[in-house]
Amino acid sequence: MKNINITAFAFAIGIALSGNAMAESMSKDQYKLAKKNIAKEYKVANKACDSLSGNAEDICEAQAKGAKNTAKAELEDKYKPTVKTRYDARAAKANADYSVAKQKCDDKDGNVEDVCEKEAKAANVQEIAAAEAQLKTSKADAVAIEKSSDARKDAETDMRDANYAVAKEKCDVLADDAKDLCISNAKAHFDRK
Repeated sequence: MKNINITAFAFAIGIALSGNAMAESMSKDQYKLAKKNIAKEYKVANKACDSLSGNAEDICEAQAKGAKNTAKAELEDKYKPTVKTRYDARAAKANADYSVAKQKCDDKDGNVEDVCEKEAKAANVQEIAAAEAQLKTSKADAVAIEKSSDARKDAETDMRDANYAVAKEKCDVLADDAKDLCISNAKAHFDRK
C-alpha cells in the first residue's frame, strides 16, 4: 500500500513540477511536449500498479488515471486559459478524487461501505457545484463589467453633452467673431464637429 502512495505522490509531484515550469503563455511546441510528458508519466505510474493486486491495484490505477486527467485539464487551462478551461480543470480534479475515494470504499463492507460511497459522491457533487458556481459567477462578472463600462461611457457622453451645452450657452452673450471663436473653442474642447 505504501508503494501505491509513493508512486502516486511521485507522479503528482512530477506533474506539478512540469506544470510550474511552464510559462504563463506557452508555445504550441511546449504544449505538445507537456502533453507527451503527461502521457509518459501516466504510463510509468500505471505500470507501477501492475505489481499490485486486487483493490490496491484498482486504487493505484484510479490515482494514476485521475492524476493524468487532472494534469491534462490543467495543461489546457495553462495553454488557453479561459473560465471554461479553469472549470474543466477543477471538475477533472473533483472527478479524480471521487474515483479514488470510490475505490477506497471498496475495502469496506456493508453500511460502512455505503456511507463511504455516499460521502465520496457528496464531496464530488459539492466540488462540481462550487466549480459551476465559479464558472457562472465569472461569466456574470464579465457581463456586469461590460455593462458597467458601457454605463460609464454613456455617463461620460451625457456629461460631455451637458458641459458643451453650457459652454455654447456662455458664447451666446458674445457677438460676431468673438462668438464664433468661443463656439469654435467649445467644439474643440468637447470634441464636436
